[in-house]
Amino acid sequence: MATEKFSTYSYLLDRTARKVKQYAQRRFNTENYDITVDQWLILKNLSSENDLNQSQLAEITEKDHPTLTRIIDLLCRKGLTERKIHPLDRRSFHIHLTDLGKNRVTEWSPKMSEIRMKAWENLTEDDYLNLKRILDTIYNNLDEENE
Repeated sequence: MATEKFSTYSYLLDRTARKVKQYAQRRFNTENYDITVDQWLILKNLSSENDLNQSQLAEITEKDHPTLTRIIDLLCRKGLTERKIHPLDRRSFHIHLTDLGKNRVTEWSPKMSEIRMKAWENLTEDDYLNLKRILDTIYNNLDEENE
């Protein structure tokens, strides 16, 4: 295949990722969730594995530390998360879902699943598997260990 055919893949990936995020944010706003897509990502990850330190959460969500700090600050102000001092290291904090945060994740999760599935309308399981294989290959090709 000619190189020109592959030259737009970054644009296509970025365009699609932006469109998915914009669609989700519009739906969040319509539902009056008062959170952003990035805030939901943090809440959802904490619901799976609560009490993470900021470095762990940054790695899981692939957010840089300043961005993650801003998101956590906002979630703390909304009463959805809190910072707890690590019991063995007073210089370290764990990020923790509050009861309100847990309730919101439980309440919002079905709607979030519906929002995510909108992108997959008219696509098959095979489409998903092929896309996943291709994206995993691109990701692994760009891994620093493969340089």
